[in-house]
Amino acid sequence: MRFATPLVPARLIRRYMRFLCDVELQDGTVVKAHCPNPGSMMGLKDDRLRVWIEGNDDPKKKLDWGWRLVELPNSFVGIDTSAANKICGEALAGRIEGLDGYDSIRPEVKYREKSRVDFLLTGDGRRDCYLEVKSVTLSRQTGLAEFPDSVTTRGAKHLGDLAAMVQQGHRAVLLFLVQRTDCARVTLAADLDPTYAAAFKAAQSSGVEIMCFSCAVSPDEITISERLPFDMVD
Repeated sequence: MRFATPLVPARLIRRYMRFLCDVELQDGTVVKAHCPNPGSMMGLKDDRLRVWIEGNDDPKKKLDWGWRLVELPNSFVGIDTSAANKICGEALAGRIEGLDGYDSIRPEVKYREKSRVDFLLTGDGRRDCYLEVKSVTLSRQTGLAEFPDSVTTRGAKHLGDLAAMVQQGHRAVLLFLVQRTDCARVTLAADLDPTYAAAFKAAQSSGVEIMCFSCAVSPDEITISERLPFDMVD
């Protein structure tokens, strides 16, 4: 996924009201930007962090800037949770082993009770595959990515929906997409959301498959990279 316009470096002043942030441009100008991340953003919202923002000239958008990346000493982190589906959608065209070979890939398909699955993969002679993608940005231990970074009731519901699809004879996959370049493993942040951890274990026991992938992240683009191992918690 290439960014539509070149990203601009800045310094984070503050993130507030979940979806807003103030940043300082290199010339000292302070601008307001959209923060496309509803989570806690633990470790990614400290004052004076170097960030990268994207400008836009769309008159329909209320803000002229959107926050896209955090630059840490040893890592870039993509903070836009909505980008995960775009990144994965591009990679589904034959680049994800185990999710290749389907005739049709449909995004945002309604199913279950008031739910939409991120992707529905179908093909002749194959079970329908319900694919849910989760953006992972939290890392509290060197090399280890964790999900979620805050309580996610919606995420727990998605796990139940996926498990129900398996029970109906379909295939269901939960894909953790790690949008940072400094992690080699993935696990659950069970201490932050025990309910999600319990729903995850139940879904996995029901036959929901787990996949984890890293990303190559830069101010030019974010692309899916290597498959990562998942570390189950007790």
